[in-house]
Amino acid sequence: MNWSGRNVLITGGAGHIGSHLTASLLEKGANVRIADNLWRGKKEYLLDKTGKSIINLEKDFLELDLREMKNCEQAVKGMDTIFHLADVVAGIDFVFGNEAFVYRSNVLINSNMFEAARNEKLEKLAYVGAACAYPLEKQNDPNHPLFKEEDMYPAHPESSYGWGKLMGEYECELYSKSGLLDAAILRLHNVYGPNSDLSREKSQVIPATIRKAILHPEEDFLIWGNGEQSRAFMYVTDIVDALILSMEKGINKGPIQIGNSTKTTINEIADAVIEISGKNIEKKYDLTKPTGDLGRAADCSFAEEVLGWKPKVGLQEGLRITYEWAEQFLKSYPNICK
Repeated sequence: MNWSGRNVLITGGAGHIGSHLTASLLEKGANVRIADNLWRGKKEYLLDKTGKSIINLEKDFLELDLREMKNCEQAVKGMDTIFHLADVVAGIDFVFGNEAFVYRSNVLINSNMFEAARNEKLEKLAYVGAACAYPLEKQNDPNHPLFKEEDMYPAHPESSYGWGKLMGEYECELYSKSGLLDAAILRLHNVYGPNSDLSREKSQVIPATIRKAILHPEEDFLIWGNGEQSRAFMYVTDIVDALILSMEKGINKGPIQIGNSTKTTINEIADAVIEISGKNIEKKYDLTKPTGDLGRAADCSFAEEVLGWKPKVGLQEGLRITYEWAEQFLKSYPNICK
């Protein structure tokens, strides 16, 4: 697919995945517009190594609340392609403490964007779902086989965030099957890497663990639960590869799971981060905090078959790069993760 000169909208483009996707598409010659309300995104993530923004912030950055239909219509005007990454997400403490807000926000964002894209007659759209939408019973079974796409039903996500992402998949498929949109749907497992949210309120497990190690002993190195819950962690550039491939090969193919087959426990993440830090850190546990799902990992044979995609970045390498980024970022912006 030739991206040169293509007008691409990235919703949530100042966020973790979106900022990396923006940089990749600019390198391929695309004209990138970002729509982001800066819920977790930051304009600082759009700076190159010299401190210059990689896009024209006055012309190509729209700070918009996509829960409003008029803002979605403004964002899609004149675009060819949409990568729809925008949603309301944070760590599990925030998600479970604000379930109605999270669900309503994400359903509105998704529904508005699909309809705005249809009305604008865009060529292609990619929607990003989440593996946390898999049924609670399956995710809490440590012996469950690797997840396949069809394991999503019968539906029973644990959280309102999972339900909202699943409803986004469902609605996107309705538009696709009805011939209203040509759409790709990716179902992502846990993503980490540079440009993750490091704040105490909204950070997810790997950036939170790295932040605690960097700030230790000023911040306790605290693990929620017993640390034996596990995930399939994916480095952000592998996700960017999958997103770009989805536009080229995954249109109207249904949900495609993007993850890996390795279950890594939170204790294993913590031990690796402690080793990278070079500090003498003792792990502490808070058994009163929510732990989230006990374990999930992915059978990505469908992604390999349809997209020709496989993950490239190993966990140790990814953690090291992310730690080095976070250490420098917190030095440059010491108040940004408060």
